[in-house]
Amino acid sequence: MKDNYNPSELRNFAVVGHASAGKTMLCEAMLVCSGRLGRMGNIAAGTTASDYHASEHQHQISVHASLLHTEWLGKKFNIIDTPGYADFLSEGISALRVGDFALAVINAAHGLGVGTDAVMDYATHYGLPKILAVNALDKPNTDFDAVLAGAREHFGRTVFPMTIPLDAGPGFSRVLDVLRNEVVTYKPGGNGQYKEETADGELAERVHELHRQLMEYVAESDDALMEKFFAQGVLGEDDLRAGLHKAVQNQVFIPLFAVSAERNVGVARLMDFIAKYGSSPQDRAEVPATDASGLPRTVALSQPDPVVYIFKTMNEPGVGELSLFRIYSGKVRSGDELFNRARQMTERLGQLFVLNGRERVLVPSLGAGDLGAVVKLRDTRTGDTLSSPRFIVELPKVEYPHPNIHVALRLRSKGDEDKLAVGLAMLQQEDPTFRYRVDDEVHQTIISGQGEIHLQVIIERLARRFGVGLETEEPRVPYRETIRGRAESRYRHKKQTGGAGQFAEVWMRISPGARDSGVVFAESLVGNDVDRVFVPSVEKGVRAVANEGVFAGYRIVDVQVDFYGGKMHPVDSKDIAFQVAGYHAFKESFTNASPCLLEPIYTVSITVPGDYVGAVLGDLASRRGRILGVDSDGHFQVIRATVPYKQLYHYSTIVRSLTSGRGRHSENFDHYEEVPADQVQNILAEAKARRNGHAEK
Repeated sequence: MKDNYNPSELRNFAVVGHASAGKTMLCEAMLVCSGRLGRMGNIAAGTTASDYHASEHQHQISVHASLLHTEWLGKKFNIIDTPGYADFLSEGISALRVGDFALAVINAAHGLGVGTDAVMDYATHYGLPKILAVNALDKPNTDFDAVLAGAREHFGRTVFPMTIPLDAGPGFSRVLDVLRNEVVTYKPGGNGQYKEETADGELAERVHELHRQLMEYVAESDDALMEKFFAQGVLGEDDLRAGLHKAVQNQVFIPLFAVSAERNVGVARLMDFIAKYGSSPQDRAEVPATDASGLPRTVALSQPDPVVYIFKTMNEPGVGELSLFRIYSGKVRSGDELFNRARQMTERLGQLFVLNGRERVLVPSLGAGDLGAVVKLRDTRTGDTLSSPRFIVELPKVEYPHPNIHVALRLRSKGDEDKLAVGLAMLQQEDPTFRYRVDDEVHQTIISGQGEIHLQVIIERLARRFGVGLETEEPRVPYRETIRGRAESRYRHKKQTGGAGQFAEVWMRISPGARDSGVVFAESLVGNDVDRVFVPSVEKGVRAVANEGVFAGYRIVDVQVDFYGGKMHPVDSKDIAFQVAGYHAFKESFTNASPCLLEPIYTVSITVPGDYVGAVLGDLASRRGRILGVDSDGHFQVIRATVPYKQLYHYSTIVRSLTSGRGRHSENFDHYEEVPADQVQNILAEAKARRNGHAEK
């Protein structure tokens, strides 16, 4: 392979799709076809090029987006193999951000999953053309026509089969090539070798009809070709092939290929099409950016000043620290100094590599449009832009989905707090969909992610990389305390210890406040019974109670407090005395004002196939959910509801279980509302048990 390729010779694409579609094995087959690998690896044995991390071997699924490269028909393929599990959707989004088209893989036995729809939506968002590959046609009980119909139902009638399986099932080895009018028979052994024969008889008739449909699609992409098509009734082969690239770019049609990745059948024809007609960086020769002042501008592929976008950072034992990037303009070399506008600092590039999973190939430089990796950037993170100090710009960052599952961590060994803090901070920098917080209110460290497996992998990485042993528990709910009624109290604090004493008397009224108003403290003192200098002291006492809680140990909100009178002593009244009196006066009045508990309510949006709507609605009812509506979104239904936070623990896992893995949900905090009476006693009992546990310690 060459060190540097022209942008027209590059094919950057993300291999995406639902879990278990066969993406990793399709990438493996491409590397074997091109001679980059001598033979196919195996997922179960952990020998594939792209699934090389310890977590991938342990779970036997793709967890990270892996960058691969090879050459086919003189074109360099930069392939990004992405995970299919929704837990790792961010990896696919990042890959699509730097790809020039999406290769979506569909399992012929399982059909389209919600994961395919999700990544195709992101591809549309980025304006990327799509190519479909129907995989696993060597498995029993496959129905290519049904999968084709499903793809058209989901993605439009313009999905067009470029190859058709002739013997789908366990003996699958032949495809009908529509563009070339050939029957392609693949040899056993998985090396991708084949022989070609001209289609005849019924197959020739079928190809003729499909060929004409393809001409119509290509003609629609170009006015000159449309005129020729109307005038002649057909397009010549040269015109047809010349127009294919533009038709794909404009998504006038979506090419679909029949393959078996494990048997390496049909893969070579797919690669031919990508090399000849697939998108290159020249098809997106200008991309939007902002300059050093934050004003809009564009980055042109042809300009000499380098602009680099970091789409992934990772650090694993035995792999080292790597930042994966795409070059949007210019050329980069080891030792170059580039400016990071987001962090206002300069980065010096270390060694540059092109990757095949774990394998690193050292290169002196990389040119515009290419993908590669650099070691040990000092402060640059995922989503950052590095550019020439002469041309400071920042490319748009990826917007990732919010976390939808949360667990609390508990250290197995005391003294690991510092290691945990360092590990969590580093993993959050590497993974933009992972979040953590140390919650002082519920006294827990809470981590959040995209699914149960996602958080499990995070915990495994903390153990493997940072030596932190952890257990998980349910996050405590940050309930709130408030009142329904009004009350008042007169509290006298008097203390005599032999020297100077303490004296303060506080008269206080409280009443319910507006929702989300917090604790509003005011004074309406009349006369000189209490010096105004002690008003802040009383408020300190009130605020102390508001933070501690009275009813169940939770923060107090939505209460109006009026300090309207009291008494003082000319010698013994002081700040601490009025703090104590204010503390107990508020506590007494709160207890007598019909206290109650509030719980956080979240809005949830659940996207599911129509067949599962009933099951999800029934489950929401059991979780005290209130349905806001059910809307149609293409071929899926979107259920909107409000649900108490307490009922959302591991809810993403429940949704996937109810929908056979085809559903997904998002959640956001909405408001607080009163806890139903039948739930209050349980909460009070839990709070009492927790207080007693702390007291024993």
